[in-house]
Amino acid sequence: RSLLRPGPNRIFRVRDAFVRGWSLEEVAALTGFDPWFLEQMRLLRERELELTAHSRLEKVPNELFLRAKQDGFSDHQIGTLFGRTEWEVRAERQRRGIRPSYKLVDTCAAEFEAETPYYYSTYDEEDELRPAAKKRIVILGGGPNRIGQGVEFDYCCVQAAYALRDAGYETVMVNSNPETVSTDYDTSDVLLFEPLTSEHVLDIIEHTDPEGVIVQFGGQTPLNLARDLELAGAPIIGTSPDSIDLAGDRGRFKELVERCGLRQPANGTATHYEGALEIAQRIGYPVLVRPSFVLGGRAMEIVYDYEMLERYMRKAVQASPEKPVLVDRFLEDAIEIDEDAVSDGTRCVI
Repeated sequence: RSLLRPGPNRIFRVRDAFVRGWSLEEVAALTGFDPWFLEQMRLLRERELELTAHSRLEKVPNELFLRAKQDGFSDHQIGTLFGRTEWEVRAERQRRGIRPSYKLVDTCAAEFEAETPYYYSTYDEEDELRPAAKKRIVILGGGPNRIGQGVEFDYCCVQAAYALRDAGYETVMVNSNPETVSTDYDTSDVLLFEPLTSEHVLDIIEHTDPEGVIVQFGGQTPLNLARDLELAGAPIIGTSPDSIDLAGDRGRFKELVERCGLRQPANGTATHYEGALEIAQRIGYPVLVRPSFVLGGRAMEIVYDYEMLERYMRKAVQASPEKPVLVDRFLEDAIEIDEDAVSDGTRCVI
């Protein structure tokens, strides 16, 4: 009963109940969840058992491997079941020739031919993605956003699509947010309504064979994919993944500011509470604590004592144990001024 109490991650704990052998009726009675959805989760759990009945990934039959992908299992999930990395599962999947195909959603309901149809991936035989008429550029959107969040990311993606079209390219937008302009029928030449994950994006890149991939305009979600895409050989254009990492990694950015001889509040980086406490005691409270690789103030907090710091660090380390947290001296009564600049290496426009 305590396993299924209301609270964070309850839906994941439902899976644990099935792992422990609870019946559908017992879980439905304790949670009040709709039996239809619980049945889908139970079936996924059964598929897990079918997969793990084989000692090694390589021994999983082709038909079962394909069924798992058709059921929605990601390469990462399958890797977790066998103690393998996502990339090892991807390599094995491609060795077997198990690749997604892309189906068309007719935005004109067959009344007349849709100029810009939506596509989604599935593990089916027939592929409906139209061949390229010109050289292609892939633009990664921001993915799901809350209302009022991330409008600047969507604006950037839309302007990129317009500019690339004017330059003679076919634009391929990858985004899964139906409430943004970048997913409108007349914004891009091809819209792939897909999750912004390494697996899905790499499959799209392999399928569309673009001249370049733009990750910089969709916010933190595509930025976090830059390193993996680069390692997989994706042709990322514009700001390099290393420069993206330099801006996102608090420790590296601090070193850059120091090398440039610029002023910054007293600060330090830590990956555990003891290190953060030592920094806070050295620079004095209040401190501003923020994780690496986030935009827009998400998960940042002003901390006034060690108890607040311990509580924050416990949550931050659980969320991203390998990523450093920046502890800044918080400047009270300060005035903030933003400057934006764009440079091509020769001209700088402020």
